[in-house]
Formats: sequence, C-alpha cells, structure tokens
Amino acid sequence: MTAAEATVATTTLLSPRHKRSGRANGKGNGVKVTASKKTGVHHADGDISHGKASFIKWTLEDVVYVAKYHRIPCFFAAGLLFFIYVEYRLRMVPDSSPPFDLGFVVTRSFHRALASWPELNSILAALNTVFVGMQSVYIIGTWLVEGRPRATISALFMFTCRGILGYSTQLPLPQEFVGSGMDFPVGNVSFFLFFSGHVAGSVIASLDMRRMQRWELAWLFDTLNALQAMRLLGTRGHYTIDLAVGVGAGILFDSLAGRYIESRKKAALT
Repeated sequence: MTAAEATVATTTLLSPRHKRSGRANGKGNGVKVTASKKTGVHHADGDISHGKASFIKWTLEDVVYVAKYHRIPCFFAAGLLFFIYVEYRLRMVPDSSPPFDLGFVVTRSFHRALASWPELNSILAALNTVFVGMQSVYIIGTWLVEGRPRATISALFMFTCRGILGYSTQLPLPQEFVGSGMDFPVGNVSFFLFFSGHVAGSVIASLDMRRMQRWELAWLFDTLNALQAMRLLGTRGHYTIDLAVGVGAGILFDSLAGRYIESRKKAALT
C-alpha cells in the first residue's frame, strides 16, 4: 500500500458513513479502499470523490455519530473553545510581578511547611536524590547489564535537548525557592528550570519498565514521580510548566530513541 492509499484508508475508516455501512454489511474494518488516479478517492461502495470538500456531505446523523463515538476529540475541541475564551479575557501578569503558577497556589500550605521546617525539607530532598539515583542506575543498567540501549539513548537525547532549551531561555528562579544541600544537584548549584530532568528521566525509566512488563516497578516509579513533582512545586524548584513538559519530553525522546534504533537495525540489514 502506498502512502496515498494509506492516508485514504485511514480517513475512510474514521468516517461515520464507512462505520455505518461496515456494520450493516457485517464487515467492521475489512473494507477495501483505493485511490483514484484521476481526481480523488474511490470507496468500496462505488462513491467517487471529485475534489468536493468532505464537510459538504455531512448530515446531522454524522455529527451525532462523531459526538457519540469520538468523545475524546470532542472534549479537546471544547477545551480549545474554552481556552480561546480564557486567553482573550485574561489579564496579563505585569513585569513588576512574579509569574503566576497554579501549582504554586495548590502547594501553598506545603511550601509554608517546608520553609518553616528545614529538617523536613532536607529529608525530602535526600529521598528525592535517592530516587534520582534509582532512575540513573536503572536507565544505565538497561544498556550495560541487559544490552538494551533505548532508555540510555532516550536520556542522552533528553538531557542534551534540556540543556539547549534551558540555556536558550533562562527563567528566573522563583522568589520563594527553598533549597537544600541534600538536593540534587548537591550543594544548591545553579540549574536549568526548563524543563524538569527529574520528571523526564523517571518517565523514560517507567516506559522502559512497561515495555519489559515490569508493571509493579513502573507503577512505583510513577507514584514516586508524582510525589517528586509535588515536592518540586512545594520547594519552588520548578514551575508547573517545567514538570508538564518533562512528562512530554520523556515520552517524546523515548519514541525518538526507538525510531533511531529501528533505523540503525534497518541500515545494518542493508
């Protein structure tokens, strides 16, 4: 199947009309779809599209179908409209004020406890450093011990990109930052805020554990990662956006590392 045929097939399989006709014929996903050489798409039912826009053929039944069977895209469509409304009515934060961070608001009480109790802050920082060590040992161990380099390559991709982005846009350290000599990097040295390598590294390790069906260990890392994120917000060591992008970065670079390994395998075969 060519790329054009694959695109046509995907579009047709997602269309309400195809879904209904497939059910009626008792063939849910076995409809053959081919590309017309002249003008467009040749469907299994003989209908040929001659360059007309798809939405022209939509009916109320189609709209109901999409709302019923594609709820997740509909949810995000509603989210798009909602945040367009919010964005255009939002008052911008003046340059004389610190950035607004919803995570800081949620963890306000936790922050006060850490600021007033240095011993608790140091204990949590030490535990977080141990967790970072666990991530590092696992990610490096998958390569050195098990001979599977994907997680290690993911981390290399991720930390290099983090360094580039962190240096390119150097965000101000939050005014209420509560540091600790037990934290990693040890000694309260300078660090990049965007994005969180702590969170991204944990995601990379967790994804590898799931690939190896180490479900209990993966859930443990996910739980510790959530607690870590809460602590980083409480100490004002990261903004919320740093943590959110850290999750996305872990997923992205794990995927890129997988593609890189597959490309190397194909190159070796040829």
